[in-house]
Amino acid sequence: MHTIAWLILGLPLLSATCIHLGFKRNQGLSTLIATSSALITLILSLVILGNGKDTSTAFSWVGAMGEHFKGIEIGLRIDQLSRGMLIVVTGVGFLVHLFSLTYMKDDRAKARYFCGLSLFMFSMTGIVLASNFIMMFIFWELVGLSSYLLIGHWYQKPSAADASKKAFLTNRIGDFGFMIGILMLWGITGTVTFSELELWSATPAPFNSTYLGIALLCIFAGAVGKSAQAPLHVWLPDAMEGPTPVSALIHAATMVAAGVYMLARFFTSVDLEIIAFAPQTIAWIGGITSLLAALMATQQDDIKKILAYSTLSQLGYMVMAVGLLNAQAGVFHLFTHAWFKALLFLGSGAVIYACHHEQNIWKMGGLRKKMPLTFLTFTIGTLALMGFPLTAGFFSKEQILEAALHQSTPLFVMAAIVATLTTFYMGRLLLVAFLGENRSKNSHHAKEVGALMLIPLVTLSVLAVISGYPFVASALSPLYDHVDFHFGPAFWASLTALVVGGGFAFTFYRNAETDPLSDKKIALVFRNKFYVDELYAQIVRFGQDCVAAIVHFIDELIIGGLIVGGCSRAAEGFGKLFGRLQSGNLHGYATLFGLGVILLIYITVFVP
Repeated sequence: MHTIAWLILGLPLLSATCIHLGFKRNQGLSTLIATSSALITLILSLVILGNGKDTSTAFSWVGAMGEHFKGIEIGLRIDQLSRGMLIVVTGVGFLVHLFSLTYMKDDRAKARYFCGLSLFMFSMTGIVLASNFIMMFIFWELVGLSSYLLIGHWYQKPSAADASKKAFLTNRIGDFGFMIGILMLWGITGTVTFSELELWSATPAPFNSTYLGIALLCIFAGAVGKSAQAPLHVWLPDAMEGPTPVSALIHAATMVAAGVYMLARFFTSVDLEIIAFAPQTIAWIGGITSLLAALMATQQDDIKKILAYSTLSQLGYMVMAVGLLNAQAGVFHLFTHAWFKALLFLGSGAVIYACHHEQNIWKMGGLRKKMPLTFLTFTIGTLALMGFPLTAGFFSKEQILEAALHQSTPLFVMAAIVATLTTFYMGRLLLVAFLGENRSKNSHHAKEVGALMLIPLVTLSVLAVISGYPFVASALSPLYDHVDFHFGPAFWASLTALVVGGGFAFTFYRNAETDPLSDKKIALVFRNKFYVDELYAQIVRFGQDCVAAIVHFIDELIIGGLIVGGCSRAAEGFGKLFGRLQSGNLHGYATLFGLGVILLIYITVFVP
């Protein structure tokens, strides 16, 4: 198992290295190497899953630093959490590679694209298998690099280049907090290894619980950046400028879920009952993010951005569940959400591909007849996202609603409202894009995509239905904890959300040619994302102006005026003074000589 684990980690790196250094000009061979690597890692992950044994392997990297601080290892940890997450990463990763064979077939930089996918697979599997926070942080940063490269794949387009920089810089803010949190945790416990944190949590030495809570919130800052929680959520919708398969892989199923996975890993290693305020803060940030993102999604017209804000909202659900001390529910929703959200993103990619790269849903319409199989799979994904009974999303969402119901009534109400909004905006998307009549030439000439695109869609649609059932979830899902279903308040809230949200969507958008809500002031606020981007732009501009003013003051007055200018003026003054002494007048020289002799006699005789 140890050898297989190292192979899962190393094969994608080997693939990326081979493509970048040897086969970059051979587009076909590059795609074959990357796709084969993804398939082999999936098979090896299934082998580890079938073995079912918890194990770990490590070698020393940094030795012990005194009695209190233990050393740092490069190690891999295989347990239920990492095994299940490996299936998500490698499974979605391989299907994205397969889908990309057709979607990116005409791209001139196809080899660079598949090289980026392999680098991302290496980075993400490193996060999943890491046995300690230091190793996780290294791969955490590599995921950020991979995301930057893939979002900016079409860097010739200014919007894509700007989106990649925005994602990279925004994540650096969260990662700085993450790094501080790791160092604080190391200072408290003396270790950053997950297994040793479990031992410390079982018999903790005296410590300051407030200090530990601050450390947890700093660690959570990393998840706020990577999982796009408020207020660092602004990068994810812009990241849709990258190729659609990238959106499915990174910004729906794996990378953005890394924050939730990291929190679950921490929450299962440390007894959170000893931390007073941090979990509640995390739960509320998740709930608020979920609600704000759902409201934003109701007035977006770009099919990918609707799904992007939906991802933000569902990630908020997961973070809220983890903050409510129910990591099992949060990770279970991560597992089911990965399949149906990847399905929806790849389905949107098929639609965009068939409509000649049109992304505005109001320029689509009538695609149900043009693309019946894509419509069927997209509908299955939509129902799963809505939490329709008997789909995977229903089971995982019910667990989160149950957790909120028992822990916090306000968060339960908020989660129910989010469920209603989810049904509304996804019903809007389905009605406008797939039903009604064709609204443009692109949608009129659309046709069903080929087999290489349909195979991932069909596979994911099956998983979107069955992945929530115990016979699948108990085998594949990380941290799965079966909860008996019952007709309680959570179920009735979920059912009410379906009826109300679906009813409003049908009422407003059945056969609509334009958005009937677009002229409402509140809709304008939702469409413009609560003007958060504009606020940040003003803050950045103000900060830049302040820094520029300070730099200008230092440069002009201190450096230019006092240091450089002062020295030059002093040199000039001394030069003029000594220049006057060198006048060429014999009487002046004799006078200076006499004054010098008198000064010398005075110093010799009178100065002790």
